Amino acid sequence: MQQEQQPPRRRISPIFIALAAGLAVILAFSLFNRGDDTEDLDISQVLHMAQGGELEKIEVKGDSLKVFAKNGETFKSRKEEGFSVAELLEQRNVAVGGEGGLVVEVKKSSTNFLGIILALLPLILIGGLVFYFIRRSQGGLNQISRFGGTKARRTPQEKPSVTFDDVAGIDEAKVELEEIVDFLKNGEKYAKLGAKIPKGVLLVGPPGTGKTLVSKAVSGEAGVPFFSISGSEFVEMFVGVGASRVRDLFKQARAVSPSILFIDEIDAVGRSRGIGIGGGNDEREQTLNQILVEMDGFDERTNVIVIAATNRPDVLDPALLRAGRFDRRVTLSLPDVSGREAILRLHLKGKPLLPDLDVNVLARQTTGFSGADLANLANEAAIVATRRNKQGIGLAEMEEAIDRIIAGPRQGRKVSEREREIIAYHEAGHAVVASQLPEADSVHKVTIAGRGSAGGYTRLLPEEDRSLLSKAQLEAMLAVMMGGQTAEAIACNDITTGASNDLQNATRIARKMVTEYGMSGKLGSRVFTAGEEVAFLGQQFSQ
Repeated sequence: MQQEQQPPRRRISPIFIALAAGLAVILAFSLFNRGDDTEDLDISQVLHMAQGGELEKIEVKGDSLKVFAKNGETFKSRKEEGFSVAELLEQRNVAVGGEGGLVVEVKKSSTNFLGIILALLPLILIGGLVFYFIRRSQGGLNQISRFGGTKARRTPQEKPSVTFDDVAGIDEAKVELEEIVDFLKNGEKYAKLGAKIPKGVLLVGPPGTGKTLVSKAVSGEAGVPFFSISGSEFVEMFVGVGASRVRDLFKQARAVSPSILFIDEIDAVGRSRGIGIGGGNDEREQTLNQILVEMDGFDERTNVIVIAATNRPDVLDPALLRAGRFDRRVTLSLPDVSGREAILRLHLKGKPLLPDLDVNVLARQTTGFSGADLANLANEAAIVATRRNKQGIGLAEMEEAIDRIIAGPRQGRKVSEREREIIAYHEAGHAVVASQLPEADSVHKVTIAGRGSAGGYTRLLPEEDRSLLSKAQLEAMLAVMMGGQTAEAIACNDITTGASNDLQNATRIARKMVTEYGMSGKLGSRVFTAGEEVAFLGQQFSQ
């Protein structure tokens, strides 16, 4: 059972400790002095005992009296100010000094350091409180000023941790970015021909294609400081904080130029202006305006390159994309078969591999995987090999990892014989239809072992990578998806809920064929998408 996490203890301020100690000293001294000032006898009683001849000596120290009786007892007393003990005794006709007389001994009162300390301690206590609250107010002002400061994380590149050797599968992007590295290293060479260093590079691509990794590689190859921040970290609920953070970020980058600023998910702050509720005065648009100003400043000598990443370039503001701000757009697409093979070899480096593992075969089986997916695949295979007590990673472990990523972990629940029969007919329907259609992908694996939420699945593999799909290929995909439910209806005279995921995917593809790809003979070559909207009127077409 996981223990409940205890909240962190607040650290007690040393000033509070000092003030508490001073207060304790005051109380201790006051109690001590109160005990010393306690009077055993009143002055009138002392004088009465002196008249009766009961006293032997009186010690006078300031206004305090210490009385010694002839029977050996001692008492404390205090006289009134303005009167000496000798005068009081003479008024009572008591002989002082001489033979048989009462001895009165006057002692000089030394400086009462305790009294001085007691007198100064309240002032020290008040001064300490004032000093504490002043420091607190200054700390609050510092926190407010830090709140408007940048949250960027700086990575010094004296020893670069990531270089282009650690990036694979995006050779075209590496060629484009190598020029940026050359600009940073040899700026004088380009300046001789009048070339200016690019101010910004926009990395566009699906999630997991290595936008963050390649930006770190640029910094590592160039050997310059690297500042990284997310677009959402600029914007806060307080007006002006985002713009302040942008100014602070560019100020820090210019102080150590040449340097690189990396803004991940820039679409969080760089969306087109004028479409929000707040018009041009909301916090996000002020932040974007400040970014535009900083990237298009008047100082042409500043060698600060802004690298931004997004998977939604269509929503960015046009002013952000114009020449002079983001001069270059580098597209990072999903890797092809050779790129996937290079990425797999990179992530399998240093891991023990069995002889039956063919990386080229794995690359053909991972169509559509991004670089992050392939890194996860190598890690999952290592976990599976460890769980099976293998000495290395083999083909079986890699295929098990592929199945886990695509369909989820293997189910542990038991399935009735009737359900197993229905699942078998369902998956067989997918496989039969795929094998009979020339435009469909080839069948690679059919299983009725449940994984994730699926009772079984059929995995198809394309013969080659492709970026375009024809109408015949899309119709073949629809036919394969509907083959499972059709097989259920033929073999079992009924249909089940097992085709729900197939129906969702088929509906999505069919809708795109009609509304986005212009493949409908009735509606023609026109786009009907949700983006075709008019303010306050909605879509221009019905469901």
